[in-house]
Amino acid sequence: MTDASGSTEIAVPTGGADEGSVLSAAARWFRSMFRTGSRKVLIVGLLTILIGGLVANTGQTAGGRIRVEPVSFLTQSGLVETGLLYIPSTATAKTPACGVVTIHGYINSVDTMDGYSIEMARRGCVVLAANQTGQGASQAPAFTDEFGGPAALAFINSLSIVRHGDIGIIGHSMGGWASVLAAALNPTAYRSIVLVSSSVSTPTYEPVPGTPTFPRNVLVDEAQYSEFSQLMWNMPSGSDFPDSKRMQTFFGASAPIVKGKIYGSIAAGTGRELLVQGTTHPGMTIDPSSIQHTVAWMQLTLKGVGSTPPGNQIWYWDEIGTLIGLLGIGLLLFGVAGELLRLPYFATVARDRPESRSMRGIPWWVGAAILVALGPVTFYWLQEWGSNNLPAGPYLPETITTGVAAWAVGGAIIGTLLFLLWHFTTRKDKRGSLHTYGIAEPNGTVDRTLIWRSVLLGTATVVATYAAVFFFGWAWSSDVRFWVFNIKPVDYAHMKIVLDYLWPFLLYFVALSVIVFGQLRPRMKSLGTFMLAVTTLLTIGYVAFLGIEYGVLFATGQLMTSSQPLLTIVGFQFVPVFIIIGTVASYLFWKTGRIFTGVVVLTLLVPSILVASTAVQGIPW
Repeated sequence: MTDASGSTEIAVPTGGADEGSVLSAAARWFRSMFRTGSRKVLIVGLLTILIGGLVANTGQTAGGRIRVEPVSFLTQSGLVETGLLYIPSTATAKTPACGVVTIHGYINSVDTMDGYSIEMARRGCVVLAANQTGQGASQAPAFTDEFGGPAALAFINSLSIVRHGDIGIIGHSMGGWASVLAAALNPTAYRSIVLVSSSVSTPTYEPVPGTPTFPRNVLVDEAQYSEFSQLMWNMPSGSDFPDSKRMQTFFGASAPIVKGKIYGSIAAGTGRELLVQGTTHPGMTIDPSSIQHTVAWMQLTLKGVGSTPPGNQIWYWDEIGTLIGLLGIGLLLFGVAGELLRLPYFATVARDRPESRSMRGIPWWVGAAILVALGPVTFYWLQEWGSNNLPAGPYLPETITTGVAAWAVGGAIIGTLLFLLWHFTTRKDKRGSLHTYGIAEPNGTVDRTLIWRSVLLGTATVVATYAAVFFFGWAWSSDVRFWVFNIKPVDYAHMKIVLDYLWPFLLYFVALSVIVFGQLRPRMKSLGTFMLAVTTLLTIGYVAFLGIEYGVLFATGQLMTSSQPLLTIVGFQFVPVFIIIGTVASYLFWKTGRIFTGVVVLTLLVPSILVASTAVQGIPW
């Protein structure tokens, strides 16, 4: 049925949810927002970005008492390493301050360590938050020059506003290994270290001995539910850390380590302490207790750290602000796309939504269950296959992104085969067509002009969105993000890498769009409920997957798939990524009646997010 505007009205399917359901209630925000018009969505998005940036900057600078500056310096081999320098107003060449280096873990960046950086800078220390080599904006390849740790320590010691040698190092995960290596190469350049869910073991650079006298004054701040307990301390779970023989040797103990007890002598540089927080390995970076104990350790081991109580913290305002900015970027994308569709050149991209020939009733639920399960079921083995069989090089230089790309291609192939099986086993009078699948016109022809204008529309939408991302970073020296998920500006080096990964994601989004909007299209009467239904369909499997993995972890101390801690953590990013995929694809299909614009936006957007946020192992072409 077609309404007065020419849009096809889609009825609710048998066995589905209606307008009075919980699904409809949860979609009220979508309806109210998008009924106001794309121009208002665009304006709200811009205002939200501005508010988020101001909130984040207020937290990051402690209300203007800390100056934050991007910096760069060279590693031992001449690679450019980057970071953020937090300079408290009290630190000058005449009154040099204590210094702190914070180093993030694998597939993270400086923003991951904001809590530690902000709180130490608030207490009068000059803080260098360093990007490891091959990560963030630092030059590739990753893992080189001891992860960039020694260069970061040397750089902060070179500053006239820092009291040389009065330096603490805080490293999370692989950043802890970088800290130990920095200490090994610069033994007099620091006073103490905090290993945040990390250890003295550095597999890439073995052997680096951890002894009762090296490194100097170490706080081991671990996670009770660490996914990497085996890697870090050779123990099956975080609850077993006190029994670790590796840790006992490091502490100079012959019995289980007593948590909270200081071993050795801080004055002599042999101080050791173990603390265990009730969170996960990635959860440590936003854990107030971890930040509190880290501050307390630095107050104990460095000179001149301010006496502000460790529990007095404001860093979370930075997290709140960047989350608000992230939501603003999302609104901006929809507002830009909607406004572009109002222009005469792009108005022809909007076609009537084709009649739905998707499955109904029980077959729909079976098909939806297969789609929901397919991604999580293939999650580990397809990614592992890609990472193992497609080594990083000039092309496809990111191991993690290559694994995700292999998973995407594998999923597209499996999904397409199942789709074709359904299509060719359905009666001709019931099956769909290229038109009802959102590809062709009613007469079966493919409009090349429509495809070209869809490509331009999608490209313009992504460019405008990233212009706002660049502005956020330029104005406030921060990414739009929440916890482990962020949208980073894509520099020239990363843009070349994005081009390598476009084709596998293009295949994936074409296949996914045809399946969702051709075979499993929800029959909703409003844009808001349609977007929510599609997004739920695409996201719920990963939420359940993580719920099972972490339910087992919290119950037993070990992941259900204990051999895949890294990929399980990578799975966290799949939830926000598929929220983006679901909302963008459904919005643009609803507005244009075809899959093309949504495919273009997602093919450009998702690889850009992934590539800029992970480590570059190969040297790009």
